[in-house]
Amino acid sequence: MKDDFMTIKFYVGSNCGLCEDAKIQIDFFKESYNHDIKVDTINIEEDDTLHEKFMLRVPVVEYKGVVLQEGHIDFVTLIEAYDGLN
Repeated sequence: MKDDFMTIKFYVGSNCGLCEDAKIQIDFFKESYNHDIKVDTINIEEDDTLHEKFMLRVPVVEYKGVVLQEGHIDFVTLIEAYDGLN
C-alpha cells in the first residue's frame, strides 16, 4: 500500500530571513496538493557536513535527494520541480 504523503527536507540556517520567507512559500506549496506533505526542517549549523554543503545556498528544499529549489524559494517553482519528478 502506498503512503499518501510525501516528505521534503528543508535546510535552513540561523537568523536566515530567506528561510522565514521560504516557510511561507512551502505552506502555499503544501496547500496545492490533496495529500499530506511533511516538512523535515534541518538546521545546517547542527551538522558540519551539511553546513559546508549548504552554507551559501540556504534555504534549500529537497525531495528524494533532488534539490527542488534553493535561495529564493517560491511555491510555483516548487510545484513545477516536484511535478517534474512525478
